[in-house]
Amino acid sequence: MAHAIRTASVAAGHPSPNAGHPQDNNMSSLNFIGGEKGGVGKSVAARVLAQYFLDKGLPFTGFDTDRSHTSFTRFYADYAAPVVVDSYEGLDLVVGAFEETLPDGQQSSVIVDLAAQTAAPLSRWVKDSDLIAVLSEMGVTVNFWHLADAGKDSVDLLQRLIDTYGAGPNYLVVKNLGRGSDFSQLDQSDALKNALALGARVVTLGQLHEASMRKIDRQNASFWAAINNRNGADTLGLLERQRVKTWLRNTYEMLDTLPL
Repeated sequence: MAHAIRTASVAAGHPSPNAGHPQDNNMSSLNFIGGEKGGVGKSVAARVLAQYFLDKGLPFTGFDTDRSHTSFTRFYADYAAPVVVDSYEGLDLVVGAFEETLPDGQQSSVIVDLAAQTAAPLSRWVKDSDLIAVLSEMGVTVNFWHLADAGKDSVDLLQRLIDTYGAGPNYLVVKNLGRGSDFSQLDQSDALKNALALGARVVTLGQLHEASMRKIDRQNASFWAAINNRNGADTLGLLERQRVKTWLRNTYEMLDTLPL
């Protein structure tokens, strides 16, 4: 691991004004944030899930498999670290987080921001390690997130995902409105029907105002920091901060429905 990370806690997370009541503290999950191709919003989903865990007071550890952009570690450096996806030793660090015992008896969840074209090495590691069965015995929920844009590639890659893992994990299909608005190809596809037959959940991730997102990205800031920062050229204005808070609140309502 490239640098030390800490498991997020309420005190360290600086909860935002959107903070709500914690979920079941006995639940923990392994969240593979994927979509296989680039530009579908995987890192944004990983970032907002991290902020959600922080604001809900739920411990987590993050891992970033993108060697080029390292977006997750850039915005949540205290809680995420790079991991090499084509190394079993690297990926084993992901599961090692579940063996840590926290002082309050909680079990940490894990977020893995998957870079594009990581499906093959990841699936080999999952299958060779019998990962889903091992984590099931530990009471850890395994979630495969499929971030989708409005293109046909996302449909084909969803089918490939469920063909790879079949029954066992949860499939969370995310229509990202930041990457398209017409999801009719996905809605009418056999891939989605097959995923739903395996118990997949389909949710929508709303689009955050583009100018506000650009300012947050230029700050290299977490969503909490962007809302609370009042200094610098890219500081969010009053209504920009309110739009981010509204987007977070709506996104959290969606996340509340998922097995996290």
